Amino acid sequence: MLNIPTQSFPAPSSQQRVARPGQSGRNKVALKPGHSLMDWIRFSKSGKDLTGLRGRLIEVTREELQKHNTRNDCWTCIRGMVYNVTSYMDYHPGGEDELMKAAGIDGTDLFDQVHRWVNYESMLKECLVGRMATKPTTAIKAMIPPPQAVFTPSNQVSRLPVKDSRPRYDWFQTATTVHLVIYTQRKIPISGCTVVDLEDGVLRVEVLLGKMSYMVHLRLSENVDGDVAVHTAFSVGKIQVTIRKQAEGKWSSFGQPLEFHNTFLSKKDRASFFRDCVLVSKTEVNHNTNVFQLQLPRGTVMHVPVGKHVYLKSLIQDAEVVRPYTPIDQGLSIGPNTSSEKTDLYLMIKVYPDGALTQHLNSLHVGDHVSVSGPEGTFSLRPLRDTTVLYLLAAGTGFTPMCRLVRVALQEISTIRNIQLLFFNRQEEDILWRRELDELTANDERFQVKHILSEPCESWTGKKGRVDDAIIKDVLARPEGSKCYVCVCGPTLFTEQTVRLLKQQGFSEEEIHAFQG
Repeated sequence: MLNIPTQSFPAPSSQQRVARPGQSGRNKVALKPGHSLMDWIRFSKSGKDLTGLRGRLIEVTREELQKHNTRNDCWTCIRGMVYNVTSYMDYHPGGEDELMKAAGIDGTDLFDQVHRWVNYESMLKECLVGRMATKPTTAIKAMIPPPQAVFTPSNQVSRLPVKDSRPRYDWFQTATTVHLVIYTQRKIPISGCTVVDLEDGVLRVEVLLGKMSYMVHLRLSENVDGDVAVHTAFSVGKIQVTIRKQAEGKWSSFGQPLEFHNTFLSKKDRASFFRDCVLVSKTEVNHNTNVFQLQLPRGTVMHVPVGKHVYLKSLIQDAEVVRPYTPIDQGLSIGPNTSSEKTDLYLMIKVYPDGALTQHLNSLHVGDHVSVSGPEGTFSLRPLRDTTVLYLLAAGTGFTPMCRLVRVALQEISTIRNIQLLFFNRQEEDILWRRELDELTANDERFQVKHILSEPCESWTGKKGRVDDAIIKDVLARPEGSKCYVCVCGPTLFTEQTVRLLKQQGFSEEEIHAFQG
């Protein structure tokens, strides 16, 4: 257990000296212009590879650490984690010489002498190389349970075997807060992957990592406030959940393990967990489609990864009806996501005349309740990391998973040079977010939309018809030197027909993702 918080004290300003009682302190060196703390923060968030490992996390042996001990190749270890601090040299307030004292060695003691107040994990998170390798003893090996066994909070992170790539957790506390820290051992999608539920003293944290799910599930040992905060270091795979204590004091333990605590399982091996949400607004999109804004309960934070869906569940005439829906953002405009706390869900839902759940949802009033599951689905952004041309084929509300996908592709995936959306609808009035799509097309040359109507009016000058071989051949070209990827979503018959045509055109299974449901 760590009882020293990483963010308890503010960092001194650039004019302050670092000194504590009984010490003479240490003068900061004069930094070059453009090398302040804020300059470092901007530089570290620029997307540059500061580790030299292209985003990989590795286990570092003592011998490997010792090799990186020069000004132009400097690694150091702090509390079992290894950082490549080469890029930080010119930004270090203590100067290059001070930092070089820890080059190629474990610098924890040197760090604690003058830097213990510094939140180094935050400052150096983009420099993280990986965990320092340790030699597991026979006793330690004997103590490690099988993958699905229950861990107690006292099972510290360092006790896991070196080659164990499963996520793990630790916790620390202050007088007023308690913090859960999860190390995923891999990068986290920029849209997040964490679902936290805190209710009646029970904490349930689920981290979605591809097809797998890691869970921390505890009855907390003391009473807490009902609110939670989640902070994510995406590139280094660290998630911190912060909870306020109801009464000040030191906890002797974090809590008692509950079902599936500290397990890493296939997502399909966990039953869906539903929480009670409140309808806070309903906004008309067109004649038969609304955006439903659902507020998550207090104590719940939900990060829905791009391409994932949630299930809505309601009791309708004594029957439990469950349907999947893909959350959307509030719009298509490209810009920073300013809020890390996901307290509301936005769902674009078409109301069908014979749709049991959609008719029920449409009858709800502001303040009514509906049950919502956590994120589900098999979509992964990984194949897009080296894609240059992205084709999106959507019919009707099959457009919903494309909304966030377009945003993240334009904003976060630098290899993608061209995104083409083929949007199939019956009539013009059925086109969802047409104005937003037109604005995005005008503002970003990488994005284009082609509307295709099956029942157009006489004045329609765009493409007509349904998905067929001619449309696929006409639109889905393979530019020379490009790598293509295709996503498809719509009614079942549309999806099956489209996938079949794509394969006939030479697209492989690995180049196609069909959203189901």
